[in-house]
Formats: sequence, structure tokens, C-alpha cells
Amino acid sequence: MFVYIDGKYLPEGEAKVSVFDHGLLYGDGVFEGIRAYNGRVFRLQDHIDRLYDSAKTIDMEIPLSKDEFSGVILETMRRNNLKDGYIRPIVTRGAGTMGLDPRKCPKPTVICITIAWGAMYGDLYEKGLTAVSVSVRRNPAESMPPNVKSLNYLNNILAKIEANYKGGDEAILFDTNGYVSEGSGDNIFVVKNGVLITPPTLNNLRGITRQVVLEIAETLGLPLKEQNIGYFDLYTADEVMVTGTAAEVAPITLIDGRKIGTGRPGPITKQLMASFRTIADNEGTPI
Repeated sequence: MFVYIDGKYLPEGEAKVSVFDHGLLYGDGVFEGIRAYNGRVFRLQDHIDRLYDSAKTIDMEIPLSKDEFSGVILETMRRNNLKDGYIRPIVTRGAGTMGLDPRKCPKPTVICITIAWGAMYGDLYEKGLTAVSVSVRRNPAESMPPNVKSLNYLNNILAKIEANYKGGDEAILFDTNGYVSEGSGDNIFVVKNGVLITPPTLNNLRGITRQVVLEIAETLGLPLKEQNIGYFDLYTADEVMVTGTAAEVAPITLIDGRKIGTGRPGPITKQLMASFRTIADNEGTPI
């Protein structure tokens, strides 16, 4: 596999960054997760826009234009002869001196990794995932905005560790006010009495797949609400699902030992899964 680093396409074994890169030393940087299907990169512009918004929030200027970065992503896919796969563009603060001052890093490091990627949850799309609520709270927006997709992912990782110990396929994080935030790497939707409900995006990532599902719901005429939800709303939901680039649209059928609805993926979840698949298979920027 070839990896793009700062203007060069290098074999995987030669793709290296400095041990003084602040992305490594401090998690100072941003990234995206993007999917390609059938020779097209799905929602490429949306992902590029979010990457640059994340970079602006942490006061980092990406040394490529948006069009140039899109070209890098497409070229990396071509060099690896991939038509389907997962794409990871990364921008770190770059190599600098010890000490966390970003002014010590003269130039950001730009990386693009592409790999083959299948269904993240395998047969669980048919059976449903088991989720567990975790004690780890999502970073509050006033401390580290969840809308910045940063290289510092320890908050999410701590949640995933707890879910692993509790036997969950996915973690459910709450914010410091006790509202549902998101999963360790995906957004959350619940269905109650035919209404699709999801938390507003102040305390969770503005997911690209989340936005696609909102668009699908509008097209299908599904009633939709964006509102804060809590434990009660999860446990008593008719259906629960998570959405994300890696996860796509995945049903959750058990939370903290409570069976959700019938204990099987529900009809609205299945409808959204099928609609998402149709869109993903037929839309995107040609590689």
C-alpha cells in the first residue's frame, strides 16, 4: 500500500513521521474517516469541509487547498488500486520542539492513508449490536468541542475500553449534564412511536452519515426531532441505531441488558439502512 505524506506517495513501510511531531507528542491535529464505494468517494466535499473546519477551530492552517487535498485522496486511492475502502486524511501540527506551544511547529504534516474495508460489524447488522452506557463523560463543548475531529481520541477510547470490559459492542456516552451524547465513534438515533429522534450536535460530532440519514428521513417523510434524550428514552425506545462512516447505519437491540423493542432490528432502522446503502452505492466523487 502507498501512503501520502507531505507531497510524496511512499510504500507503507517507508511512511514515517518525526518522533517530534506534535500529533504524536500531544494529539495536536485533526483527521477524517471517509468511505469509497464502487469507485466513488462518498461525500468527499462534506468530509473535506469538516476537516478544514476542525483545523480552523484549533488554529491550524492546512498547507493545501481543499481541491488539492481532494486530489490527494483520489490519487492515493488510484495508486492503491482501490475502488472500495476506508480513507484516513490526517493533518498534524507538524514536527517541532518539546513543549506544547504550536508556534514551535513551522509546518503541519499532511498524511493520507487508504485501506480495503468491509462491513465493520459483520453479521450484527442483521442481529443488532449490544450497547452499554459508560461512566466516562463526553468532553464538554466548553472544554474540547466534540465537533472537532481531533487526534486526541482518548475520551472515546476510554469509553470503548469500558464497553469492552462490560461486554458491549458499542459504548454510549453521556455529557456532563446527563444527556445522551454519542457512541465511541458514531451518532445515535432512537425511534419512538414512529418518530425518529437524535440529539442536537453541540455535545457530539456533526456526523456526515448522520446528515445523510436526516436527508433520507426527510425524503421518506419520516417525522423527525432533534432534542436531548436520556436513559429513559434509550431503554423505552422502539428502535435504536448508530450512524457513522465506519459503522454506516447499524441497529442496536440491547442496551444495559434491556431489550430494545422486539429485540431485533426494527422496520424504520431497516428502511434507513437500505436507503443509505442505495445512496452510498450510487453517489460520490469518481476515483
